[in-house]
Amino acid sequence: MCGIAGIFDTTGPGPIDGDLLDRMNQVLVHRGPDAGGVHIEPGVGLAHRRLSIIDLSSGQQPLANEDDSVWVTFNGEIYNFPELSEELAAAGHLFKTHSDTEVIVHAWEQWGPACVERFRGMFAFAVWDRNQKTLLLARDRMGKKPLYYALLPGGALAFASELKALQVHPRLPREIDPQALEEYFALGYVPDPRTIYRAVHKLPPAHTLLLRQGEPVGEPRAYWDVPFTPLPPMSEIDAGEQLVERLREATRVRLMSEVPLGAFLSGGVDSSAVVAMMAQASREPVNTCSIGFSDPRYNESAFAQQVAERYQTHHQTKTVEADDFDLLDKLTGIYDEPYADSSALPTYRVCQLARERVTVALSGDGGDELLAGYRRHRWHMNEERIRGRIPGALRHSLFGALGRLYPKLDWAPKLFRAKSTFQALAMDSAEAYLHSVSFIPAHLREQLYSARFAKTLAGYNAREVFEEHARKAPSDNPLSLIQYLDMKTYLPGDILTKVDRASMAHSLEVRAPMLDHQFIEWASGLPSDLLLRGRQGKYLLKKALEPHLPHDILYRPKMGFAVPLSSWFRGPLRERVRDALLGDTLRDTGLFDPATLTRLVDEHQSGVGEHSAALWSLLMFESFVRRNGGAQVA
Repeated sequence: MCGIAGIFDTTGPGPIDGDLLDRMNQVLVHRGPDAGGVHIEPGVGLAHRRLSIIDLSSGQQPLANEDDSVWVTFNGEIYNFPELSEELAAAGHLFKTHSDTEVIVHAWEQWGPACVERFRGMFAFAVWDRNQKTLLLARDRMGKKPLYYALLPGGALAFASELKALQVHPRLPREIDPQALEEYFALGYVPDPRTIYRAVHKLPPAHTLLLRQGEPVGEPRAYWDVPFTPLPPMSEIDAGEQLVERLREATRVRLMSEVPLGAFLSGGVDSSAVVAMMAQASREPVNTCSIGFSDPRYNESAFAQQVAERYQTHHQTKTVEADDFDLLDKLTGIYDEPYADSSALPTYRVCQLARERVTVALSGDGGDELLAGYRRHRWHMNEERIRGRIPGALRHSLFGALGRLYPKLDWAPKLFRAKSTFQALAMDSAEAYLHSVSFIPAHLREQLYSARFAKTLAGYNAREVFEEHARKAPSDNPLSLIQYLDMKTYLPGDILTKVDRASMAHSLEVRAPMLDHQFIEWASGLPSDLLLRGRQGKYLLKKALEPHLPHDILYRPKMGFAVPLSSWFRGPLRERVRDALLGDTLRDTGLFDPATLTRLVDEHQSGVGEHSAALWSLLMFESFVRRNGGAQVA
């Protein structure tokens, strides 16, 4: 696991500022503290920070082929590199290391841009081919590894693993993209391909960008998508056996390492499943760690301990308290752009805890998206049944009116809090799903924005992100659609961003067996009734794991990796919230309506309303503005 950076002159073989490239590289030292390297030639400079995992004695980067005409800088792991090495060696390619990095160089020579289709793993890399005057940027299928790029004034294109490395470049424009802000306040993160800055883009997962000197910069090209191709009919028992075997194999290939290896263990189904597969494949006890909370409503540590005892792991637990809110400004520096998933706090701590004993940790990330494990999946499907029974025009009219007229009763029992449901039933599927996952719903965002900022947005709404992905969805099954939306937005933009930055802040590599693309290709073809049955999400996974995990782990109510923001904001963090959100920083941006900001704080702290997600997203934005000396909107 590493950090990469580079500068490419799209106009021709001009000089590259080596000192600037070195400074960009040094900003990424946390991603690779073991070694650093830079390669510069006319028109291109590649940089690398290394966290040594495989082939510790060689494999330093940037790395070249035999005649130094092809160079690569690479972040990630290619798990099938031994097989590819044999195939490429048989085709006449000469290897000088035993690293997965060198496979990329020779795979480019053999297959060109299509080489990415042969890789099984997580990766972001750049390959420079001097003879073809070509640079290829590539990102793995699910977006485990990040890659940012910007076309700068004068024709240079800069790229890096993190936005902070691009911010070192003096010619990088810093104007904030107003549409990115709208998406952030809707989702709690800025989804690809946007970033908070108009001039900077994220390379989307499963995409490449091919650049040639002397030619205009084109658009990224997709090389893969989640297929959702229905599997041949099989019994539930056979499906469960295949699921476990495929998960076991995806876990096994991720155990290769020349450094200490362990796992996150939250006490939920997915991380527990991965630990079970690891323990069954390992001769030595697995190193596991978890985070707990003093608030029992959020504390899963007892369940993690139960799994640890069953598989006799070497287990550590750390408790997070309310004063961990002091991490807020540190998180802003880690994530570079506004990011509002509050579970970044315990994720940072669990990565810190894991790094005390291991350099590589396995996680259960991806299980909820792939196997329909979120409660919102069940709620959405219930709403879909209603949408399917009422003609669209009547549904929009009836539930739209109810949504407008029904009072918002945040304080009431859930049975009577129907306003949001009525609003969702009036919408089409993609917009309704956005409504269910929004940090700040559309009607409240309209109230929150100042008149000047609303004019800048010119009517843009974050629902366009979901609608665009929905148009490309490979299945018209309603459950598959929202799983696909999760995999295109929430998974790469929130979950994987959170884990990558939190782990790399501690020089820790995280691997996710459930995000193995071969496992995904198979599991995405499972019929919906094996994923969501009645009130039970991840039905097949849980049934298949009954011989491997305790009943309490599999069938207890889902808690999630959350923190008690609501009570924190009314209690120990009450004054800090007021000072931050009602002070000069947000007011001076001119982006928000001051009366709405005050109302949100007052309603939440008095108990009249529940606005903890909105307040947290505003707090993180306030911290971003302070850290960056203001917010100039393009």
